[in-house]
Amino acid sequence: MNVATTQPTRRPIVAARQLGVSGLWSVASVRWASVALCLFLAGLTAQLLHAPSGIWWTLYLACYATGGWSPAWEGMQALRSRALDVDLLMVVAAIGAASIGQVFDGALLIVIFATSGALEDAATKRTQDSVKDLLDLAPDRASRLDADGAEQSVDAQDLRVGELVIVRPGERVSADGIVVDGSSDVDQSSVTGEPLPAGKSTGDDVFAGTLNGAGVLRIRVTQDPSDTVVARIVALVAEASATKAKTQLFIEKVEQRYSVGVVVATLAIFWIPLLLGADLRSTLLRAMTFMIVASPCAVVLATMPPLLSAIANAGRRGVLVKSAVAMEHLADTTLVTIDKTGTLTTGVPRLTSLMSLNEHCTGDDELLRIAAAAEQFSEHPLGRAVVAAACQRGLAIPDATEFQALPGRGVRATVAGQVVEVLSPRTLEGDPPPDATALEEDGATAVVVVVDGVPVGILGLDDTVREGTGDVVRAIAAIISDPPVLLTGDNHRAAARLGTQVGIVDIRADLLPDDKVAAVRDLQASGHRVLFVGDGINDAPAMAAAHASVAMGRNGADLTLETADAVTIRDELATIPAAMALARRARRVVIVNLIIAAAFITGLVTWDLLGHLPLPLGVAGHEGSTIIVALNGLRLLSSRAWSSAPSGSS
Repeated sequence: MNVATTQPTRRPIVAARQLGVSGLWSVASVRWASVALCLFLAGLTAQLLHAPSGIWWTLYLACYATGGWSPAWEGMQALRSRALDVDLLMVVAAIGAASIGQVFDGALLIVIFATSGALEDAATKRTQDSVKDLLDLAPDRASRLDADGAEQSVDAQDLRVGELVIVRPGERVSADGIVVDGSSDVDQSSVTGEPLPAGKSTGDDVFAGTLNGAGVLRIRVTQDPSDTVVARIVALVAEASATKAKTQLFIEKVEQRYSVGVVVATLAIFWIPLLLGADLRSTLLRAMTFMIVASPCAVVLATMPPLLSAIANAGRRGVLVKSAVAMEHLADTTLVTIDKTGTLTTGVPRLTSLMSLNEHCTGDDELLRIAAAAEQFSEHPLGRAVVAAACQRGLAIPDATEFQALPGRGVRATVAGQVVEVLSPRTLEGDPPPDATALEEDGATAVVVVVDGVPVGILGLDDTVREGTGDVVRAIAAIISDPPVLLTGDNHRAAARLGTQVGIVDIRADLLPDDKVAAVRDLQASGHRVLFVGDGINDAPAMAAAHASVAMGRNGADLTLETADAVTIRDELATIPAAMALARRARRVVIVNLIIAAAFITGLVTWDLLGHLPLPLGVAGHEGSTIIVALNGLRLLSSRAWSSAPSGSS
């Protein structure tokens, strides 16, 4: 088909901006957390090597200062707003641990909380940067036509509804509008997710930021620049991300109330006996013991090691889960929604059928041979698929001359003295062949091969379904008891055909980005916690609105990779149900750990309140519970934890 001069704006996950150290280092909390971690490791090394205690104490205290000042400051700010921040309690607990000689434990708490906060800040900054980068899809300048047809370069933001703009080959469309003159193929995968460029001619809608092919289009603006589809994507992602930022781990919701309770109880244990005449030293010792044994250190470690171990395990298997919150959300999922193109399919078309129409072609190979000859100079995905099919069959492709791309229609070339055209059925004179119509009604893409003005054959092409997709659909259904829902911007016929192939019944097609968001919100309003799986820029708003999201990493758009909670590095669909199963196992371990931690805390607190709990024994019991829950969480690093996924998912 016609030539596309550039490719869609997509970069692999290994892009420099994604993993650039300089980008992370620009986040202040990342710098402070990194320094704190280095100081902690230096202190631990010195302690293990039996260096003088003054050295490793100094290193640990420096870790306190670098990693703890930010949460302490935020905690003080929260106190001014009459709220108790759990990070402040952790700082106080760490200081309390140091005051009784347990400086290592306090430094470990500081590092955990500093690292967690830094990762959250880094993820937030990257998402904000990607939203800003999305605006680059729409060009800054537009070629506006005045009443006399004269062309003027203007700021795209200054365009008004009703004005005419011209878009040349290889340029990005500068405004949402309707074609009033010209024809071309437009790559609009960034908006609709369709795998192939769409033919555009008079009367067709186009979107700002989509990539024009080889034709020239005159477009009448129908939307204000602030209300284009691209602008709405930016607004939807920002809005949904702000809403999701308020979501916390379950334990964090409990910690706020728990922290208040510990502080109030500690003050009561100190002041009430003191007012009743108890001596200061014993009262202070009892209160300090209570604060140590009641502090949520074991509770925190009951939660974080299992989730972090699950994250590490998933990472080794090609799934990057960005945070403990994301892992918990994967475990909570009750319904999975999946994009079609680039997710369930590869987004690469392949030849699926050949049909000769008359005696001009002696068979399928001859039909494919002359079609490939005409298409051999084309850069259109359909043209490349036709040539690839001919090469796979070992056919000798004849030379072609006078090649010509026909924008919005197909290609034309001279082959062995005959004019060969490969055309879209809708651009033929008269009615298209019934077989071509039947192919397209079945969800495939049909092209008609025409020799010297006479249709001689029909080629059927379709997107390539990823290997094992049906097994993945069944594995997901086994985990959550419901099959996935298909949400796609592709046409309903193609979506229905794919659904039949892979076993998806609930299919919602022809969706623009805001339609996908509405579908996700409707499902969540009905009581589901929705996981969305996708790859394109058009999927980012739905990802941000969903309870959890997974992006296909190999060819995923930058914004999608940053918005998603998890990324499949190698685009292996089978890792998604496996990661969900791992997340659910991690949640079970967390629950067990919380029971263990709660039992220890309850026992030690009861002993301290009703009897006399020696401080060393209280510390030993507290640290013992911490070690038990930490080791239990580390079990999720094993291969067995990953292999516990349902059959068919790994």
